[in-house]
Amino acid sequence: MRKPALYSRSDRGSTARVPQPPATDTVVPSVPRARWRTALSAAAVNPRVMWAALALLATLLLVSVLQRGALGPKALTQKDIDAAVLRTLTTQNMPSAAARAAEKIRPAVVRVMSFAKNKQGEEVEQGVGTGVVIVDKGVILTNLHVVQSAQVIRLVFADGSESEASVTGAQPENDLAVLQAKTIPDDLIAATMRSTADLVPGDQVVAIGFPFGIGPSTSAGVISGLGRSFRSPEGEQEIGNLIQFDAAANPGNSGGPLVTMSGEVVGIVTGILNPTSHRTFVGIGFAVPIESAASAAGLPPF
Repeated sequence: MRKPALYSRSDRGSTARVPQPPATDTVVPSVPRARWRTALSAAAVNPRVMWAALALLATLLLVSVLQRGALGPKALTQKDIDAAVLRTLTTQNMPSAAARAAEKIRPAVVRVMSFAKNKQGEEVEQGVGTGVVIVDKGVILTNLHVVQSAQVIRLVFADGSESEASVTGAQPENDLAVLQAKTIPDDLIAATMRSTADLVPGDQVVAIGFPFGIGPSTSAGVISGLGRSFRSPEGEQEIGNLIQFDAAANPGNSGGPLVTMSGEVVGIVTGILNPTSHRTFVGIGFAVPIESAASAAGLPPF
């Protein structure tokens, strides 16, 4: 049997059939897309609606930030620190202790050149040595034998500037001379000096100078002994209480600084042991302790 069609009351007189939706317990309203378009159009036309929407978004963002802040940052643990240090050590090339020491002392290292005049009155270079700035007013320590017979002394500083110098003090028993530069560079840096009281054989040291005029050159080694005595082949006087070291030193290193791994001066290089007449380094060098060197410049002891 054919089921009758269902009609609404208002359409009973009409011939059109309108099917009725099935009855359900819950009706879920839906918002047609047209209504969203209408709302957006209204926001675009009405500034109040637009500002209200922006205010709502700003409020929601502020609440989100406050909630995150309430949780607080993550606590830094020792494991995090160790991982960061390990990552740095494995990804970066760190300078050696000798490189750091050389970098610290280099601004205070000076090339010392001695000149004499020949029969024609021309300046002739006698030799090249090394000096170290100990007072930023242009006071420099070097070996006495580097400048002893010089008629003219010229200096070349770390920044490349040049100056003549004069001998203002000497300590022949320790082969030391004190120079005063006539022209002082801007921002001249003086070396840091350190007592030798706690030095022991095996401590690492660096020698900086101009061996054979080449430099500044850096060599590294250790302290081989303390309280040594040395007599140079050219000299008759014996120098005592010296620091023995094995960092490479050659003619031209004379007067240069012997420094610790902290870049602090503990001695002034004064000679090398020459078992032959070739004047080449065989692994034994000597330096005057900085206490004696400082006293030559009139500085107080450590």
